[in-house]
Amino acid sequence: MFKKDPLQIIAFQSYGTKTHLYLRGRALEDESIDLSKKGFFSLLRNTWKRFETDEVRHETLKIQLPNEQVLYSDTNSEGYYLVDEQTNDLTDSINEEGWLNYEIAYDVFKDKLINLENRFPGEMLIPSESSKFGVISDIDDTLLETGVVSKLKWKVLVNSLFKHAENRMAFAGAATIYSKLHQGISGEEANPIFYVSNSPWNLYRYLEYFLKHNNFPKGPILLRDFRTPFDKTKKRKLSHKEHEIKNIIKTYPNKKFVLIGDAGEHDIDIYLDIVKHFPNRIKAIYIRTVNHKKRMLRIQRLIKDYTNVPVLLFKDSEEVLEHAKQLKLIA
Repeated sequence: MFKKDPLQIIAFQSYGTKTHLYLRGRALEDESIDLSKKGFFSLLRNTWKRFETDEVRHETLKIQLPNEQVLYSDTNSEGYYLVDEQTNDLTDSINEEGWLNYEIAYDVFKDKLINLENRFPGEMLIPSESSKFGVISDIDDTLLETGVVSKLKWKVLVNSLFKHAENRMAFAGAATIYSKLHQGISGEEANPIFYVSNSPWNLYRYLEYFLKHNNFPKGPILLRDFRTPFDKTKKRKLSHKEHEIKNIIKTYPNKKFVLIGDAGEHDIDIYLDIVKHFPNRIKAIYIRTVNHKKRMLRIQRLIKDYTNVPVLLFKDSEEVLEHAKQLKLIA
C-alpha cells in the first residue's frame, strides 16, 4: 500500500480592495516539488509532478482574516477555491506595500496528514493609497523568453518544462522597468504590478520563483486552468487574458493603468480593445518586438495612426525607461 502524500493549500497571490476580497488558490496533495534542486532528473521529476497533481476535491476551507473575520470556501472538482465577496473594512490590516496577510486551512479533515499544522499563509494585494497607477503585464516573451512565436511551439515546451526556473533568462533590464514603475516618479508610490499569463496554474510556483529570483516587484500572478480534451466546463466568451485585465480595471475604477506585452501573440489587439472599453483609463501601452516580420508589420499597421493612447514598440528596456520618463511615470 502506497503512502499518501500530506495535504497542502497553495494560496495564489491575489488582489482586492479594503472592502472586497478576491482570493484564489488550490488544495492539493504535497508532491514535494523543490525548485532549488539541481540536476536533470530532479528537473524531470519536478516537471512531472507539476502536471500530475492530486487535487483535494469538494472540501471546505476556512479563511481567517487579520480582523478576526472568518470565511468559508469549497474547492471544486480540480481542487481550486475562489472567494469573491464583500467584507468589513481591512484598512488597518494592510502593510505599507499594500499586502493583506491571511491564513487558510482545511475546515474538517480527519485522519489526514496536513502540512504546516493546517495553517497556510495567503496574501492579497490592496493597492496603497499612495499609488498613482497600476501596471498590468504579460509574462511570456515580455519578461522572459518562452518561444511563443517559434514553429510548433517547441521552444515553449523546452523552456517551460525542461529548464530550471533560476536558469530562465529575464530580458536585460526588464526588472528595472517594473521596479521603476512600481516606485513611480516619487520613488515611494508602491504602484501595483499585476502579472497575467496564458500559462496554466500548474506553473504558478515556477513563475513565482522566477520573478522573485530575478528581482521583479511582487504582485498577483494570474494564470489559467489547464484544460484537457475531456474538460466539459463552459468556456468563457472572453480570452483568459482579456477577462483578467478587465476584472482588474473594474476592481479599481479610480486608477489608471500601464499595459505591457509583446508582439508574439495578441497582446496589442487585447490592449487596444481594453482602451475602447475603458476610455481615459490607460496611460501607455508597451509592446516588446519579436523576430517575426509578418507579425511586426501587422502591428505597425495597427498603430500607425493610433493616437488614443501612447504606444511604444520596443526592443531594449532603455527605450521604455526613457519613454516612461517623458510621460512622467518614473523619475
